[in-house]
Amino acid sequence: MATYAFGDIQGCLTPLQKLLDRIRFDPSSDRLWFVGDLVNRGPHSLEVLRFIKGLEGRCVVVLGNHDLHVLAIHCGVARLRKQDTLQPILEAPDADELLDWLRCQSMIHREGDYVLVHAGILPQWSVEQAVVLAGEVEDALRSERYQTLLPFIYRSEETHWSDTIPPPARLGVITNVLTRMRMCTQEGRIDLAFKGPPDQAPSGLSPWFRLPSCTRRTETVICGHWSALGVCIEEKVIALDGGCVWGNELACLRLEDRKLYTIACQ
Repeated sequence: MATYAFGDIQGCLTPLQKLLDRIRFDPSSDRLWFVGDLVNRGPHSLEVLRFIKGLEGRCVVVLGNHDLHVLAIHCGVARLRKQDTLQPILEAPDADELLDWLRCQSMIHREGDYVLVHAGILPQWSVEQAVVLAGEVEDALRSERYQTLLPFIYRSEETHWSDTIPPPARLGVITNVLTRMRMCTQEGRIDLAFKGPPDQAPSGLSPWFRLPSCTRRTETVICGHWSALGVCIEEKVIALDGGCVWGNELACLRLEDRKLYTIACQ
């Protein structure tokens, strides 16, 4: 029995299947963790969604920004972009079933010494606080008011957290941290524009996980979202976005011994 954490799939079914073969995934005993961004940009978003939904009970999924994007399009909150590959999902006969399942997935998952999240945890937050705040977004996505609250979750450009931000606006800030953050200031103001490698970042910005409060945490955060960072394994962070959709690699890590597996993507 083993648990494997996977980086961003983004609709790349073939590399996922090949990597599952390489690790000899046994659905009767093994578990899979996915860091989010199951869909978009790759060629088989619909098939990936169906496949992972079919693993229910053997997998843990946290939502990424591309997953929220397809939910927003489905609800009329956002429009398809030129580079999106989401049309097959939206036109599928089981679209409602798939997307209802997707919106009921977690924003964060904590288990033992590991925390699974798409982008990261704000340095000013404890893990306990992050779990509580993520729960606010999860409750909104699963509620009967889902379509009313989704614009606040999806469209926020707010970059600075404060405990005094009232609902429902606070949902967007929490989501930005959990699904869009890469760099931030010492004060915890996140930057939503920079997507490059850390050594090219503007002055005053640092990778969120290298700020002192993050390195002092007892838990290790497993994340994705940052293809320009690539696979990065440090003491308190395991970043697994190998840029599969860009022709780089798909990565997964066996949690029990931190053994890394990768497969080249085309």
